[in-house]
Amino acid sequence: MSTSMVLMTIFSTTLVYAAPLIFTAIGGAFSEHSGIINVGLEGIMIVGAFSATVFNLTFVSVFGAATPWISLVIGGLVGIVFTLLHAVATITLRANHIISGTVLNLLAPALCVFLTRIFYSGKGQTPIIDQSIGNFTFPGLDKIPILGPILFTKTSLVAYLAVVFGGLSWYLLYKTNTGLRLRAVGENPAAADTLGINVSWYRYLGVMISGLLGGIGGAVMSQSITLNFSASTISGQGFMALAAMIFGKWHPMGATGAAIFFGLAQSLPIISGYIPGLKNINDVWFQIAPYVITIVVLVIFLGKAVAPAADGVNYVKGDS
Repeated sequence: MSTSMVLMTIFSTTLVYAAPLIFTAIGGAFSEHSGIINVGLEGIMIVGAFSATVFNLTFVSVFGAATPWISLVIGGLVGIVFTLLHAVATITLRANHIISGTVLNLLAPALCVFLTRIFYSGKGQTPIIDQSIGNFTFPGLDKIPILGPILFTKTSLVAYLAVVFGGLSWYLLYKTNTGLRLRAVGENPAAADTLGINVSWYRYLGVMISGLLGGIGGAVMSQSITLNFSASTISGQGFMALAAMIFGKWHPMGATGAAIFFGLAQSLPIISGYIPGLKNINDVWFQIAPYVITIVVLVIFLGKAVAPAADGVNYVKGDS
């Protein structure tokens, strides 16, 4: 295999695995910039993956090739509904953020596997979807010498969209009034309250955005990688997205870059066969590598990265 083919395989596979993490990590950043810790990203991805897969299987005869893209929206909407449980618990009822997020992670797999058994005659997984988010070649760009075959041939369109969304998220958070107010309630909710900013509303908004993007992340996972839903469709990717968010210092572009790094780690079992020197290493090491890397990154960077000042702090109107 030529060098360009090896690089194309590494790059495209990395992007495929990075796309779900990018959306979910950016969603987590929105939530935490509003002051709400969301460790329930894993659970949100699970309900997004489940709902998108069920919608895909049910309506593929109606929407045809557009089905997986519509399913992304469905996964995001279900993610919003599911994450409202976290929003009500932490914002309205002022529950502990970590405990509430953990409940989401415990509830989602049990609920979705239970519904899968109901919908599909007692089976623990759905059938394979017929319409998936496949590879995409950018017309014209694939003709660029050297870079064209590597970056723009048989690659992941949704991953490129995720990277673009990372830039749009940066603009929204740092260059718009809505983003300024969202970050204000995550830094100093009392001061924001005195300026007439509705703290609860913006915190709800941040959590709902995390639900939308986490649901889309799960939908991308089930429709571009696993191609069905089962208990193992989402197996730690939500926690990787959380680590990517921290690694990226709660910045949308930083989280995007970190998610691509974790995507590379996840793709190691596949691309190792194409890299000289890695072919003879036992696949088990590459399968556990993403989780080991996640732990190492959290240990190294968790103490150094500085979260928004009021992240995880419940706010009661009138408190100073």
